[in-house]
Amino acid sequence: MLVVATLGAVRRSRLRRRLRSAPPAPDATPVAVGRATLIVAQPIAGDPQAWLAQADCELEAREGLAVINSLLQRQRIVAADAAAHGIAPGQALVIRVGSGLGEEVADGRWTAAVEVAPAAVRRRREAMLSPQERLAAVLSGRDVVLACEELTLRARSDVDSGRWREAAFQLDAALRAAIAELASWAGQGDIDERVAELVAASAAVGGAAQTALIGGLTAEQISELERSLGRLEAVLRARSATAR
Repeated sequence: MLVVATLGAVRRSRLRRRLRSAPPAPDATPVAVGRATLIVAQPIAGDPQAWLAQADCELEAREGLAVINSLLQRQRIVAADAAAHGIAPGQALVIRVGSGLGEEVADGRWTAAVEVAPAAVRRRREAMLSPQERLAAVLSGRDVVLACEELTLRARSDVDSGRWREAAFQLDAALRAAIAELASWAGQGDIDERVAELVAASAAVGGAAQTALIGGLTAEQISELERSLGRLEAVLRARSATAR
């Protein structure tokens, strides 16, 4: 069961006028905070603290976030809202894993819980300087953003959420775009060898995309998607390094 609540800010009434005067030194506008509580109706034998000590809390957090993102993806489709998106681990103010009685967890409370910082968030914080350097290079014209990079991010989102059919379509497009766009960096570093790997992988990924048109993918095709996406991400990192 998923319980969603809005906390924190007083709801503002709709403005009757399109424009209204703004003060020269406005106070910070309060914002609403959303809280999503995923409840698994599973009894826990013994002490809740002992269960927490033995549980893989990071795995529990990832699986819970995947369920919430699956719901958000469906909401995005039924609402036809292209701007809606899922929640990355680093976007959550806090992620907690715990246990409690029914009336507690339904109200966002618990008997025992811990706060979890998933590994993906820790890795991002450790590498935070690198994206800042890349952004500076892009803004100064020393580097460019490629279309295949956006497609690769979409494919990664689908893979991380287990949307394998969508991942096959996105990765097929991302590979074809990358092979074409990376031709401009031929001869730099090991880009040629890496692009050759992408060319070799493109046939299997294209086959998975064709399969996805009519149904689900096999376990072998899913594994190939994950491997090929990893190769593509590695090529793009290498290409970015040569542009700095």
